[in-house]
This record gives sequence, C-alpha cells and structure tokens, in this order.
Amino acid sequence: MTTVAIAYHSGYGHTEVLAQKVAEGVRDAGQTPVLLKIESAAQDFAPFIEAITAADAVVFGAPTYMGDVSGVFKVFADATASVFFTSAWKDKLAAGFTNSHSFAGDKLHALNSLAILAAQHGMNWVNLGVAPPSVTAAERGPDTINRVGSFIGVAAQSDNASPEITPPAGDRETARLLGERIAKAAVRWAAGAEAVEALAKAA
Repeated sequence: MTTVAIAYHSGYGHTEVLAQKVAEGVRDAGQTPVLLKIESAAQDFAPFIEAITAADAVVFGAPTYMGDVSGVFKVFADATASVFFTSAWKDKLAAGFTNSHSFAGDKLHALNSLAILAAQHGMNWVNLGVAPPSVTAAERGPDTINRVGSFIGVAAQSDNASPEITPPAGDRETARLLGERIAKAAVRWAAGAEAVEALAKAA
C-alpha cells in the first residue's frame, strides 16, 4: 500500500478542510493518507519528519498569510533542514495546496514556496493537472473546480465564515482531485522504481 503524508498548518480551520479532502482523494485512489497537522512553531517536528521520510509521497499545505506560507509552516520547513543534509527525501513525490480570503492574495507565491521546499530536498513536484474552467468569471460559482485557475497546486478561497461552509464545494473537490492524483502518481513511481531495480538485477 502506498502512503501519502499530508503535512499542513491551518490557522482557522479552512486549510484543514482542504487537508481532509486531499486525504479523501488518497483513499479514493486506494492508498493510505497520513495527516500531519502542524499545531505550533514550538512543537517537536521530529515525528513529522520521520513520517514523511517513511511515506512514498508528501503533500504540503499552508494558508497564505501576507503573500506567503504561514509563519508556523515556515518554522516547520526550516526544521526539515535536518534531513536536507542526508538527502532522505530525494526523489520522493510532492505536491501542495494553499488557501486565503482573496481570490489572488499572492497564493502563487505561497505555492511556489512549497514547491521550492520540495525542490530543496530533491523531490519531484506533482502539479494539479486540472485545467481552469472554460467559463466566464461570472459563471465561476462555488461549485466550479479549480475556479481560481491554478496549475502548480490547489489555490482555494475562503470567506470569513465557518470552515463548515467555506471553502466551497468546488475548492474542496479540487483538493480531493489533487490527493487522488498524487496517490496514483506515487503508485506508478514505485512500480517504475521496482521495474528498474529488477532490470538492474537481471543485467
């Protein structure tokens, strides 16, 4: 069974909604999600790092605050330097999601930060793989998948309301699709690695 770690911080619960939907997508692909909720900058991140090291893939998630990932997530990212020097995450698959109140809010910057974190570790980034809707802006309702029009990862938008009702259904489904996509990619990636190893032994 392929394991996908989902390491995320959620300040008000909206980003956690996305993390849960990513996990649902992983399960829909027949694989195992491991949710790793970052609670504070002061916590011990060693168990998180160990879980990601053991996983076949990881999805990073953070809200976009002031045009970048939250400070709490950044502290976690800095703590992963402990495995940077060992290349323990090299060639692992990675993906990401973010959320903010505005439709733009420099969410792309936050997603780029997540992708660069993965690149620093030598990981391979899996993009969203869902085209933006071919409709007018007025037709992009709350049920529209990838309504913000992001390619690199999930960019969700939440109103100042309860996480029970926002982000809306379209953003939640977009996150589920990302979870399903990376889980399937991880299965293919592992199968390819096994095939290469078998060929090497037979040579």
